[in-house]
Amino acid sequence: MNMQNLMMQAKKMQKDLEKAQSELESKVYEGKSQIVSVTVGGKGKLLSVSIDEEDLSSLDKEMLEDMFLVAVNSAIDKMEQDKNEKFGKYGQMFNGLM
Repeated sequence: MNMQNLMMQAKKMQKDLEKAQSELESKVYEGKSQIVSVTVGGKGKLLSVSIDEEDLSSLDKEMLEDMFLVAVNSAIDKMEQDKNEKFGKYGQMFNGLM
């Protein structure tokens, strides 16, 4: 393979990576527990929290905090899974350096 082809492939890969990164950053991920729903942006920032007020009175503070953690972690897990699916093929190309 000559140097020109290698450079062209590298530029294409860079564009593909930038496109995938942009797509991921524009996505929103939702996480839920029993009465808590959250949304997390593709950059990992918590965007919103919603609590179902009907069931709120039967919960204590500690239980609500646990549900909040479950919902947030669920959304972040979805984001990470999506990220791994998008970038996994590139990581394998570089023996896991990405």
